[in-house]
Amino acid sequence: MNIQVLSDHKLSAVVPLKPYSHVEKKDVELILVKDLNGVQYTSSSIIPAPDAFSHSATSPSGDQDREIWGKKLDFLLSVIGFAVDLANVWRFPYLCYKNGGGAFLIPYTLFLLIAGMPLFYMELALGQYNREGAATIWKICPVFKGVGYTVIVIALYVGFYYNVIIAWSLYYLYSSFTNELPWFRCGNVWNSPNCTDPQRANISCLGNGTMYSKCKNTPAAEFYERGMLHLHESEGIHDLGLPRWELSLCLVVVVFILYFSLWKGVKSSGKVVYITATMPYVVLFVLLIRGVTLPGAIDGIKAYLHIDFKQLNNPTVWIDAATQIFFSLGAGFGVLIAFASYNKFDNNCYRDAILTSTVNCVTSFFSGFAIFSVLGYMAYKHGVKIEEVATDGAGLVFIIYPEAISTLPGSTFWAIVFFIMLLTLGIDSSMGGMEAVITGLTDDFKFLKRNRKVFTFVIAFGTFLVALCCITNGGIYVVTLLDTYAAGTSILFGVLIEAIGVSWFYGVDRFGEDIERMMGFKPGLYWRLCWKFVSPAFLLFVVIASIVTAPGLKYDEYVFPPWSNAVGWIIAMSSMLFVPVYAIYKFFSIPGSFKQRLAYCITPEHEHHLVAEGSVRQFKVQHWLAI
Repeated sequence: MNIQVLSDHKLSAVVPLKPYSHVEKKDVELILVKDLNGVQYTSSSIIPAPDAFSHSATSPSGDQDREIWGKKLDFLLSVIGFAVDLANVWRFPYLCYKNGGGAFLIPYTLFLLIAGMPLFYMELALGQYNREGAATIWKICPVFKGVGYTVIVIALYVGFYYNVIIAWSLYYLYSSFTNELPWFRCGNVWNSPNCTDPQRANISCLGNGTMYSKCKNTPAAEFYERGMLHLHESEGIHDLGLPRWELSLCLVVVVFILYFSLWKGVKSSGKVVYITATMPYVVLFVLLIRGVTLPGAIDGIKAYLHIDFKQLNNPTVWIDAATQIFFSLGAGFGVLIAFASYNKFDNNCYRDAILTSTVNCVTSFFSGFAIFSVLGYMAYKHGVKIEEVATDGAGLVFIIYPEAISTLPGSTFWAIVFFIMLLTLGIDSSMGGMEAVITGLTDDFKFLKRNRKVFTFVIAFGTFLVALCCITNGGIYVVTLLDTYAAGTSILFGVLIEAIGVSWFYGVDRFGEDIERMMGFKPGLYWRLCWKFVSPAFLLFVVIASIVTAPGLKYDEYVFPPWSNAVGWIIAMSSMLFVPVYAIYKFFSIPGSFKQRLAYCITPEHEHHLVAEGSVRQFKVQHWLAI
């Protein structure tokens, strides 16, 4: 069959020269006649028949008009920027130090190889092949579409409080533009009568058995809790108060940055990450060079790298390594699927997965040197052991590290670059989460895609409104609750179901064939075994561990009331319930017998004609045994 395409500056008509009446599929010849300035240009090309493989040689989604990344580097920096976040700086170094130093790298690297990288690779391949967001990729197994909604809702929940932490960084950045940093000494309007000079605080805190990192009367600690959070004006989570206007302004700035980074899709966000994804590396390197020149820095680095193999006998070390590698890489939030869906169909996502996951983990390890060189200096300055000043989370980046910076010559400069690093670490990670929500829903509801700019504004403004409860006097309690429950067990559960859906119901062999269509080679046996057996087992282990080891909610000495834990589990269940609820809905919305309904639920949509013919692959033993 020949088709002639006539165009005047653009394709305008498709005219069949001969009717197609053969059962056998033929190659198609396209003849392009283009008129430009009175001169006709003619070209032709042969397009293979669509059954060159088992089905279309291009993306099965049929979305040939989908936008793609402007450059390959846009995609790589976006993935790295999302995966490398605040946790790489404030959590991994402390975990490594606490769990045996260099010995911790053994379980960490093991879980990276058998679970982290395979899951990372799986999500990139899923998104790139199907060219869909987290919900609509489940055309490959319709009954699992609820998993897509689960991860979208979780990504939305995380945005509620993660943007607040970025706003804190912006507040600290603004406060750093002074000759003397406001957390250097007492005597400010926010300081309490108990505020104590850091040298004297060392004596008073250690005298009552409190570690220096937990001391609440230092100028740095009081600036964080009293100057910024106004925590002293709240009695608990039941007493939130009104939003702080200073933090509200910071949050507005953060939301505006996110909106204007995302409103045009990957064409705009792909350019922003050239700054947000690279800046942290520049700052980390500068901080490391400055840190190693400080007295006591070598002792801090030695403490970070000390090797204690006895710690490997402690199950907590393995649980910490498993949870850290999972949350560090960011699988399961729908972000990797969304980003990869804008790739070219034949992009080598295998190489991308290896590169970006390795860069993420090396960054975590590298950041430990910048952190512990300064912690060593703090320990030297106060005459205490490293364990007295070592901590993680907000206490590290908003209290201990700023206090250390305030004692250095040129402290204003060092504070500005440090908080710029925190700001950029947070921005591109938050961009990834919002893109997962936007892509996931616009792919599912086409009217939203036609109005992307408006929908992006609605999402950004919606997260701002909810986040207002996190910048009240008791907002830190809301942040703690959301951080514990919004993306804890629920995201682990979501990825476990995702891994089972892809590897078992869709079939790891069929998934491998999809990858071969894209890149020309099948994934090796190692990857297929990890996807089918190791990764689901790993995720099941982490889910159980997260439930068994989950302590009651606490913020320092404040113990949350029982009802707040119930609210936390309601938040967690509100996302997880999409999996069974949608499965039930899908099953009963399909006409037919029980067997027919089940067949349609677990068969890819492009193979539904086989169900009508009575050929259901999942009803055969070979499907479940295939690798």
